[in-house]
Amino acid sequence: MYAGLQELGVANGEDLKETLTNCTEPLKAIEQFQTENGVLLPSLQSALPFLDLHGTPRLEFHQSVFDELREKLLERVSAIALEGKVEERYKKLEDLLEKSFSLVKMPSIQPVVMCVMKHLPKVPEKKLKLVMADKDLYKACAVEVKRQIWQDNQALFGDEVSPLLKQYILEKENVLFSSDISVLHNFFSPSPKTRRQGEVVQKLTQMIGKNVKLYDMVLQFLRTLFLRTRNIHYCTLRAELLMSLHDLEISEICTVDPCHKFTWCLDACIREKFVDNKRARELQGFLDGVKKGQEQVLGDLSMILCDPFAINTLALSTIRHMQDLVGQDTLPRESPDMLLLLRMLSLGQGAWDMIDSQVFKEPKMEVELITRFLPMLMSFVVDDQTFNVDQKLPSEEKGPIPYPSTIPEAFTKFLQENRIACEIGLYYILHITKQRNKNAFLKLLPALVETFSDLAFGDIFLHLLTGNLTLLGEEFALEDFCTSLFDNFFLTACSKVGKL
Repeated sequence: MYAGLQELGVANGEDLKETLTNCTEPLKAIEQFQTENGVLLPSLQSALPFLDLHGTPRLEFHQSVFDELREKLLERVSAIALEGKVEERYKKLEDLLEKSFSLVKMPSIQPVVMCVMKHLPKVPEKKLKLVMADKDLYKACAVEVKRQIWQDNQALFGDEVSPLLKQYILEKENVLFSSDISVLHNFFSPSPKTRRQGEVVQKLTQMIGKNVKLYDMVLQFLRTLFLRTRNIHYCTLRAELLMSLHDLEISEICTVDPCHKFTWCLDACIREKFVDNKRARELQGFLDGVKKGQEQVLGDLSMILCDPFAINTLALSTIRHMQDLVGQDTLPRESPDMLLLLRMLSLGQGAWDMIDSQVFKEPKMEVELITRFLPMLMSFVVDDQTFNVDQKLPSEEKGPIPYPSTIPEAFTKFLQENRIACEIGLYYILHITKQRNKNAFLKLLPALVETFSDLAFGDIFLHLLTGNLTLLGEEFALEDFCTSLFDNFFLTACSKVGKL
């Protein structure tokens, strides 16, 4: 029986037992107990016998009255939380909590106590400790109360967050390894806003609320897991969580996160899958605006740029910009937009090293990437354009010009030794595959056998390549195409997996 009832002066089962034990006339004692502890409403006394005649048990009647009163009380508590001056409303709620907390373990009263606690911005620490110590109470309390518990108990908060983070990674991997892929439906197809509606992001957003301390804890969990596993999906969650809070206009957090405006601008680019000139200037302004003494923000910016969705957008923009430069007869080093894209790619790809070393400094751009590698890719574009024009000439006007099938040795070396060059090179190969350019694809395919950190055999690249290869479906009937693709590329991965 609940001892809290006695503290409030309300009779309980023990009192009835004691009364019946010491009385000489049990029926009169029961009647007196009912009168003293029933609903004190004069008009009700004549109605109860009427209910008896209809076979309605007194318990059922009292329970329905109790449920109705509880609902009214819950509504009143919620109303008090919005009425009058802040100090007065919270004083009322604190007094109500003090009177009712002793009944918190009573199932029928518990919702009222929990509702009072939910509307208090600061529940007394003693009561929070009692809730935390009881598993059932902790499970029953609202997330608003749990936030107050979590902010001073990082380990407990970590236990709550950990399963969600595991679920998030598993969901990303399930999409990557799904067989339901095509050029129009792949890992990068959902818009940023759609992705943010996912269960894990929404749950984390609710758990954090407006609490900056909890937000910082989640970011620290993500940095630690990213360092421990090198799993770049944690970088995606870092950006998605911030933008989810942005969608809800949680200014308490957005205004204190120095990455907010940068992430917001980058999010718009990811939505369009392209960094246009205007947004490029904005992004550059944020990077150039990192002041001396605040370099640590580069660690978070690099993690946001390491998000696969950001890398995908920057790489696609680089390929598109490179094609524009070919048409303009302009070299990459003469294009500020191209240099900015490379700068952000470099910062994103260097995220793990920067956070691990705690040396918050932008990676130095390799000059040869701009002066040799990109011009080499542009020469491939020119070769394709020249070959295509030649194929369209009347047969009597053209000579037997074969497709240039030799890979420059420097291209293979760049893919093996330079991470940024490798990333751009892989996206160029995805681009030509999407263009159904079989000749260019077969020409560059051998260079993928040995790449920087085996990026060509990474989950994301193989996912995209597999989707794009559906456009070359007719080529799979040709033996030389299948030999090049399966024997000379895909099957070489088996020996690498064996070594791992």
